[in-house]
Amino acid sequence: MSQVIIDVREKDEFAAEHAPDSVNIPLSSFAAIAPGVLNQLKDRKITFMCRSGARASQAQAIASGLGFNDAHSYDVFEGGLMAWKLQGKQISQHNVKAPLPLMRQVQLLIGAMVIAFALLGAFVNSTFAIGAAAVGAGLFLAGATGFCALATLMGKLPWNRGDLLAQKRMCAASSNNGAC
Repeated sequence: MSQVIIDVREKDEFAAEHAPDSVNIPLSSFAAIAPGVLNQLKDRKITFMCRSGARASQAQAIASGLGFNDAHSYDVFEGGLMAWKLQGKQISQHNVKAPLPLMRQVQLLIGAMVIAFALLGAFVNSTFAIGAAAVGAGLFLAGATGFCALATLMGKLPWNRGDLLAQKRMCAASSNNGAC
């Protein structure tokens, strides 16, 4: 039974560095994506990995509840990618084409919007201060509910979507011998 490493970190974290030939299925969308992926990886030993091991354990619990337990052996790489690197194992490092992490993109955009509205309110027309208040209200709502509409919208931008290389890795890891 050959091994497949499923990295459950978010796309931007995975793009920065990951174990070679690992497949990225972010924990945030794991429950929706995992059944199809696990179905393709029949008779493979699945090792879940994240940065430190916590999200990988959550993914293992979700996978165990999906009903593929007869076809798979699940494991968590204890200590995650941090332990992997400490053990001197090879990693695929920073994709220079990888965008900034999505949350940093959101923070930069929100910061720029607040500064722009504040300056416009101070020097052009005080009505622009309403824009800064609206951005602040959106930020408060995102913190209170855990849903950030701006992050969702920015996640759909071309540079934040999954890449073709990840699809090829998934195909190579499947039990179809690379024929997808």
